[in-house]
Amino acid sequence: MEKKSLIILSGGMDSVTLLHDRKEEIALAVTFDYGSNHNAREILCAIKNCEKLGIEHIIIPLSFIHDHFKSSLLEGATAIPEGHYASENMKSTVVPFRNGIMLAIACGLAESRGLNRVLIANHYGDHAIYPDCRESFVEAMGEAMKRGTYAGVEIVAPYTSITKSDIARIGSEKGVDFALTYSCYKGGAKHCGKCGTCVERKEAMRDAGITDPTDYEEE
Repeated sequence: MEKKSLIILSGGMDSVTLLHDRKEEIALAVTFDYGSNHNAREILCAIKNCEKLGIEHIIIPLSFIHDHFKSSLLEGATAIPEGHYASENMKSTVVPFRNGIMLAIACGLAESRGLNRVLIANHYGDHAIYPDCRESFVEAMGEAMKRGTYAGVEIVAPYTSITKSDIARIGSEKGVDFALTYSCYKGGAKHCGKCGTCVERKEAMRDAGITDPTDYEEE
């Protein structure tokens, strides 16, 4: 298969699973360093997985997001709410239009590299609180990218309609080492086990029947 895809790779379990799932078509992985609490630890995971698969990886700094945008993800560990994603307080973790910004940059980078697909690992569980993860947004952004490029760059978002548990199953089948992924919004050496993404990670592993290798803080 000709490698014509670029993947937006955070280093979390969703995008790392997609990296392994579509490795045969991926020419380039790009990670955006936007100054979130967990960026540094995610980036290390992104690097390790790309090295493992022999996929070119670049990091693009977006410091203006940290400097000018409002989100608890950008304000330190103490600002992160605890609880399930279903809780209203988890909306504070939204980084306004983050995926839109990243997709726009990835689109320009893809066309510059002669690629025509941008892979993103949004999933069904994101939809409730993250507007730029919803199917309607991805479709609209995809149409804008097609119209705005000579190559007709498209978005490929294969996990949009499935759950994180489904992604965990796919990752397990593809041989993903989930110990080389990072999710915690607090960004500590160990996953806190209590923030929304930690809770979701635990549930996904459990529901998928997978042994969770994650190092959590004692609860």
